[in-house]
Amino acid sequence: MPSFPLHQANPLLSHFTTFLTASIHTILYHRALYPAETFLTTRSHNLPIHQSRHPALCAWISDAVASATAQIRSGSVRRVAVVLHAPPERGRAVVERWVFDLEGWPSWPDAPSGKESKGKERAEAGDEGDEERSGVNWVDVEEGLRGALRRISYAAEKAGPLPSGCTFTLAVELRDEAPAPIGHPQAWIPSEPNLQPGSSRSGRNAGGKTTPLRSVEAGPLFFECWVEEGDAQVHSSSPSSQEESQSQRPRGMPLA
Repeated sequence: MPSFPLHQANPLLSHFTTFLTASIHTILYHRALYPAETFLTTRSHNLPIHQSRHPALCAWISDAVASATAQIRSGSVRRVAVVLHAPPERGRAVVERWVFDLEGWPSWPDAPSGKESKGKERAEAGDEGDEERSGVNWVDVEEGLRGALRRISYAAEKAGPLPSGCTFTLAVELRDEAPAPIGHPQAWIPSEPNLQPGSSRSGRNAGGKTTPLRSVEAGPLFFECWVEEGDAQVHSSSPSSQEESQSQRPRGMPLA
């Protein structure tokens, strides 16, 4: 993986995590995992989006994205996925996986702490508004993320209805050489080896087809998005057979 300076890394990661957060809210709204009236209309990347206004759900999404961001910064993540599960009476099968492939993601520099970090960033960045000096065209970055968010919104809105009572979780697939994110408290739940999906982009992970959504390439930033949909059999009755290498504890439908 190519590396790049700290003064580029931090803003790029911030842009991506904002995009990932907006994508999760968008998927939950258009896939009707929660009632439409629990969402409000706001803007992200200069697009109108729907964002949950339930404090507990917003806090969970924020915590999950922060945990995923820490793994991305460490260079451990191959893919991030928003995984939708069928309700318990249908075996909690994976019905959809909204995948963000970070295989081509650049490596992140180790960030020094405190005043040393701030001084290093100033020395490297100089004038933050000088795009030519920083080596990143932020207009291209924003346009790429906006295009991806628009495609995700359109695909989620046009997809067929899900069974009532579906749940979701945020999952990460680790690189082969990456250490497992262990610690206390344990934010991530490792899956059993026999439940970990292969790394092929085939759609078979969810039992059905794969639909490419968007590739984003702007300076050092490159990633791809697609959705894997389960077939009719998966939607109806088969038990769950796929989990990510690590996943956040799943969210249920009810809003207290």
